[in-house]
Amino acid sequence: MTMSTDVINTVRIDDLELPALWLRDACPCAACRHAGSGQRLHSVLALDPGTTVAAVHIDGDVVDVTFVPDHTARFSLAWLRAHAPGCAPVFDDRSERARRPWVAADLPNGVPTVAWSDLRGDGRDPGGRLGALRDLTDLGVLLVRDVPVVPGSVLDVARTIGFVRTTNYGDLFDVRVEPQPINLAYTGRAIAPHTDNPYREPIPGVQLLHCLSSSANGGENVLLDGFSVAAVLRREDPAAFATLTTTRLTFRYDDDRTALRASGPAIELNADGDVRGIRWNDRSIEPPQVPVHEVGEVYRALRAFAAVLARPELHLHLTLAPGDCIVFDNTRILHARTAFADGAGARHLQGCYADLDGLASARAVLERTGR
Repeated sequence: MTMSTDVINTVRIDDLELPALWLRDACPCAACRHAGSGQRLHSVLALDPGTTVAAVHIDGDVVDVTFVPDHTARFSLAWLRAHAPGCAPVFDDRSERARRPWVAADLPNGVPTVAWSDLRGDGRDPGGRLGALRDLTDLGVLLVRDVPVVPGSVLDVARTIGFVRTTNYGDLFDVRVEPQPINLAYTGRAIAPHTDNPYREPIPGVQLLHCLSSSANGGENVLLDGFSVAAVLRREDPAAFATLTTTRLTFRYDDDRTALRASGPAIELNADGDVRGIRWNDRSIEPPQVPVHEVGEVYRALRAFAAVLARPELHLHLTLAPGDCIVFDNTRILHARTAFADGAGARHLQGCYADLDGLASARAVLERTGR
């Protein structure tokens, strides 16, 4: 079916409205897009803002669009329906809308678990790797079992899901009680719910903690879904929620060799108002730099948020055994630790960071290719 031979600025197919300029930019042919990467071969400056269409021919699912003066693009009608302007949401795969928020009761069997061999892709479960990456993406947390109790193994786990992020702590770091700690995590004290490195930009997206030895006298891990925490605050105290989504807070970390600062809202929203990230560490937050008349409300909002974080029904408890490696989305999942009963637990974890884009890529490639 040929729709028109008149020069037109907008193509209309059923209920679709497709601007000629948008169609020209979306052309997938080898002259317009690189076959291997799909990247545009011409600058946006090469797009004529006065682009028009001379003819449209539809044959089943195939749509051929002829532009003035002499270029033809071929599209799938199904692709056009899925991607036409206004038909697809702006891409944001990290927001609460694209994930599965949870509270402790939603995970009666604990966090999703995968064997180390299955995560590597050479275990007994052929679908184990993809299932694990989906769980980590959707729920924000994954427990990997049977990782070798060998120092440095946490880096092997990180490399199966992305790329190791080097920080001032190095490629990996040890979490154990130390006589001269440079971080409260290296003491026997209880650690309140937090995300790691809010004083860094960008914040490390994925955190891994691998247990080399456990402790019988405390040091239990606690996990909370920041999306659910934010949802509770939005529902019960909209004013506090609004304050924490619009007030830029500064976080800092200093030691003899490091001075880090970063600012951002405690609750990050996307353009549609969906929560897409949490930046929170009560130990490293600076006094708010806001107008004097806003100080009281900012502190009230901070207290309201901290009070929600303290609710037991949001806390998922687990004790890591040697060989366990907990992996979680550090822009979403808050983690905490109970104190050691004697103030000096024998637990030894090794940790590292990775980036969320590596995780997203690993999942997408596996879904596309099966490997």
